[in-house]
Amino acid sequence: MPPTPPHDPPPDLPPVTILLASYQGAAHLAAQLDSIAAQDHTGWALWVSDDGSTDGTREIVETFRRETPGHEIRLVEGPGRGAAANFLALMCHPELPRTHVAIADQDDLWYPHKLSHALMALSRHRGPAVYSAQSRHVDGAGRGLGLSRVHSGTPSFGNALVQNRVAGHCAVLTPEALDLVRAAGVVDVPFHDWWLYLLISGAGGTVTVSPEVVLDYRQHGDNVLGAHRGLLAGLSRAAMVLGPTYARWQASNHAALTRARPLLTPEAGRLLDALDAAPPRGIGRARLHARLGLTRDRPGATTFLRLAALLGRV
Repeated sequence: MPPTPPHDPPPDLPPVTILLASYQGAAHLAAQLDSIAAQDHTGWALWVSDDGSTDGTREIVETFRRETPGHEIRLVEGPGRGAAANFLALMCHPELPRTHVAIADQDDLWYPHKLSHALMALSRHRGPAVYSAQSRHVDGAGRGLGLSRVHSGTPSFGNALVQNRVAGHCAVLTPEALDLVRAAGVVDVPFHDWWLYLLISGAGGTVTVSPEVVLDYRQHGDNVLGAHRGLLAGLSRAAMVLGPTYARWQASNHAALTRARPLLTPEAGRLLDALDAAPPRGIGRARLHARLGLTRDRPGATTFLRLAALLGRV
């Protein structure tokens, strides 16, 4: 684990509620909870939404609750429809307090400054804002595999429509951003972090992605979606864009944005209208994508995206 940058967190950092979605996470959950307990910002509460674990996950949470006085630690029932639905249901829980919220995976390891640095970064923004950062990838035994890829360019709604750059396991939201998520409700989307990027950027909020490494992101066979690492991973994702999977993701995201249309800016609404009116495939659709600013963060990936639009895949 990289050393913690020397600093004293400001004493007036706001309270934050950590939201952890769990399912069969007993193998690594205790280590993650220990890393939460070791945060240098102590003003946190923890809500865990469990999707029906039978491997001891719930017992680990209850033990942590008993052994961690001074913090609210609450275990609630998840909807049982996968990770995205579990996280969104937790953010929309009627009893969740209106605070900053930090998203947590069940098997990562947070560095001690993870919360405080996120909150300090968000303190510079008013209104809806989401913070994300970078991670060190490790295997199931904690051995280092490399660092996450830092995206180039600036976050935007046009980028969010075709690419996610908010890492859910690093994400921290302001109360105003949480309000947006709750107003949109538990939508049916493939990835909760991509939805946060779409919704907050589409509503005119701030998306901040720090280059700082703030946690160990565990890679193993049970990851819902692994890290963007290596040539084979890139080729696999490129093939996916031309296949049915990416098209299904796009359709789900578009349906959710249509439902959340009253929350979006007029500019975002006009962009969605233009996409709805575009030809389903061909050079006209590819040119419209370019004119509307639908770009990925690297030129080669954007060129491939134009090909996918030409073929009617996006």
